[in-house]
Amino acid sequence: MTGTLKSRLHNGDRLVVFSVGRMFHPNVIRYLGMQDDFDGFWVDVEHAGPTTRDIESAMTAGKAHGLEGFARVPPTDYATVTRCFESGAVGVMAAQIHSAAQAEEFVGWAKFAPRGTRGMNPLGYDGGYGSVPLAEFAGRANEETMVGIQIETAQAVDEVDEIAAVDGVDFLFVGPSDLSQALGVTGAYTDDRCLDALDRISAACRASAKHWGAVTPSPEYASIVIEKGCTLISPTSDVKLISAGLGAVKEQFDELW
Repeated sequence: MTGTLKSRLHNGDRLVVFSVGRMFHPNVIRYLGMQDDFDGFWVDVEHAGPTTRDIESAMTAGKAHGLEGFARVPPTDYATVTRCFESGAVGVMAAQIHSAAQAEEFVGWAKFAPRGTRGMNPLGYDGGYGSVPLAEFAGRANEETMVGIQIETAQAVDEVDEIAAVDGVDFLFVGPSDLSQALGVTGAYTDDRCLDALDRISAACRASAKHWGAVTPSPEYASIVIEKGCTLISPTSDVKLISAGLGAVKEQFDELW
């Protein structure tokens, strides 16, 4: 595996990532990193709410095994965005975005001037704990950090062309559960309305030379999004791995239940 997560994404490489959140522990990341099956991971700050220290532990564990990580955050607090970067995350991904204007605001939180309004503090991991000159730090951060926008609301689908075109957005990301809910077909991920939305997302990314990813709840869904141009695949999480492991144990020792 060569290149950063962002450079590989921009190259159009197919990347397989996992997520951690509800049952977060750095050993989960270490274990998965040892398998050499994944290209990176993301931490769910939206639903699970890990602390800044948890994010630091996650990113440290990932880097020890060659895995970079990003964080999914609610678009409600600019300070959360900068804390993720200062903790070692290479990117942030905004959940529940509704409009291009909101996406623009989120990018602004993630970038230093002149592109954005991120607060300057070089004393975190990304600033070398104060060892990097400010101008060098700001320029490098603006160049290297990665920003994703989730498309999971009806309005975001309506404005997906404008969202994809926002300068500083590196990728779009589909949350199929929320997308299906927003389109009135909760859980029906392959309903025509959901598939049409995927086509619109794919077309918007092509038009703006951007890439897109998705949570893939099943192999069938993964095949569908890959065929439509999805390159950032998220097939599992800490909770799903434990559930699948328990299922395998119960099948192997079926006489005990």
